[in-house]
Amino acid sequence: MISNSRRAPVYASLLCALLLFPGLLQGQGLNALLGNSKGPAPAAAASSSDPFGRETPRNAIRNFLESCHSRKYDRASQYLDLRKLGKSRRLTEGPRMAEELCTLLDRNQRFELERLDNTAEGKRDDALATDIDLLQTFDLNDQPVPLYLQREKDEGADVWVVSADSVLRVPELSQLAQGPAIEKKLPAPLVNIRFIGTPLWIWIALVLLAMLLSALSRVLSRLALWALRPVAGRFFKSASLSRLETFTEPVRLLISVLVFRFCMGLIAPSALLRDYLIKMLALLAVFGAAAFIMRFVDLASDHVTSRLDTRQRALSYSVLPLFVRVVKICIFCFAVLVVLSQWGYNTGTILAGLGVGGLAVALAAQKTIENLFGGVAVISDRPVLVGDFCQFGGQVGTVEDIGLRSTRIRTLDRTLVTIPNAVFSTMTLENYSRRDRMWFHPTLSLRRGTSPAEIRQFMEAVTNVLTSHPMVDPTAVPLRFTKISKESFDLEVFAYVKTSSSDEFLPVQTELLLRIVEAASALNIVFAVPVIENVITTGSEESERNFRVLLTDNAETTPAEEQPALGGKR
Repeated sequence: MISNSRRAPVYASLLCALLLFPGLLQGQGLNALLGNSKGPAPAAAASSSDPFGRETPRNAIRNFLESCHSRKYDRASQYLDLRKLGKSRRLTEGPRMAEELCTLLDRNQRFELERLDNTAEGKRDDALATDIDLLQTFDLNDQPVPLYLQREKDEGADVWVVSADSVLRVPELSQLAQGPAIEKKLPAPLVNIRFIGTPLWIWIALVLLAMLLSALSRVLSRLALWALRPVAGRFFKSASLSRLETFTEPVRLLISVLVFRFCMGLIAPSALLRDYLIKMLALLAVFGAAAFIMRFVDLASDHVTSRLDTRQRALSYSVLPLFVRVVKICIFCFAVLVVLSQWGYNTGTILAGLGVGGLAVALAAQKTIENLFGGVAVISDRPVLVGDFCQFGGQVGTVEDIGLRSTRIRTLDRTLVTIPNAVFSTMTLENYSRRDRMWFHPTLSLRRGTSPAEIRQFMEAVTNVLTSHPMVDPTAVPLRFTKISKESFDLEVFAYVKTSSSDEFLPVQTELLLRIVEAASALNIVFAVPVIENVITTGSEESERNFRVLLTDNAETTPAEEQPALGGKR
């Protein structure tokens, strides 16, 4: 990550780089990559049916300006309809009119290439004829003077050129092409040296403006946040100062873009450079707005988290982070589409191509997508949340994270188990953290020699232990006589401890068991303990045998010390 103190030079470097290399924004690389037929076309398209690239109004004027800035005025005259000029005047006045029209378009700061239609049919939603498009309207003596483009046939191909009537009006508009008065006071090299039709002094002014804005934008952004802080504190009372500080960078960028765009009208770069700069500013503005919205999503997430009940706070550690990630990805993708649309690309074609490519990616990343939907299922169904203690696949552990691809669980051995969400969503999960009470159900085995009266007294004593404890819910029948076996009488305790925490349950369980043992001791009740004893007997070869006898202290047999010896040993 780049610290706040170092981002201003980064923004300045980006802006200066795009000023020095505006061809990066022309989009030829994207055209080749996306196969977009409606994106900005190169100066001379090799596959074009017209060698001058006049198939659309925008391409015609773009190529016209590039020819003029390269001082190829003879070529630039091919974009003008000179039929109303005599043949003798076309060769001499055609290049001159092309130069004058180029200067008019460069000096008129309201002219933008992106406003021209980029389809072969031209604009259909205006009041003009289908073969006429408006190029630009100029103000001459407080009177509007429009210039038009017209679709004509040239060697069997439909091409767009400046209409013949508009060409005749170029000379009377030439007085509007006067340069700014400051050029008369500048050294000749600063005015005569040009790049993309723009004098060197304008380039220097644009670069200095970008550097100045990078230095002043921090102050402007902090003033804007200071003005908005009372509003943010009113609607987001839980917003911390550090979270509000994250808005500084997007606000700096947006303010810089707005101020730079305003100053462009005062500095007056050429039409082509103006087109490149507008595309660059659109890129910065869209991504600055996207970054601002992403910060707002983080702020809203913090606000929602602070308003959650303590018992639901675990929801914020599993659902909200995933939701915020998805929203940010959607915002970024939407910003990319907006930028491509502003640059003149057909986003419908791009989305269709991405749909086909997305199908191929989906087939290749089938397991990843399966895990993604598994994560959505886990989060939406909420069998477990972050922090829950659960049993899964024969193991137990605490859920530490539910991500897009997998779920991580910390086991009792303190190891970290990572389970793909596609597998985890199909597991049988036992969530111990969702218990409202904990079951207390030991089995008490009494020796067979215990009398019925003693059993009743013991059951009353145990029931009294369960009902008198404040942490125990004894249920309707807390103690049941469930079984008579050959070794013991079995009593089953069925009660609940009023806690869902194991740390609270274990001390209560210990106390209850001790009280039960104390009650048994007071009544001289003895618990049955099975004893396994091996007896080996020897005798004659015919009567010699081995057997195993199970004896208990409550067995109705003669005590071992009273049994006659069988010729062997115990």
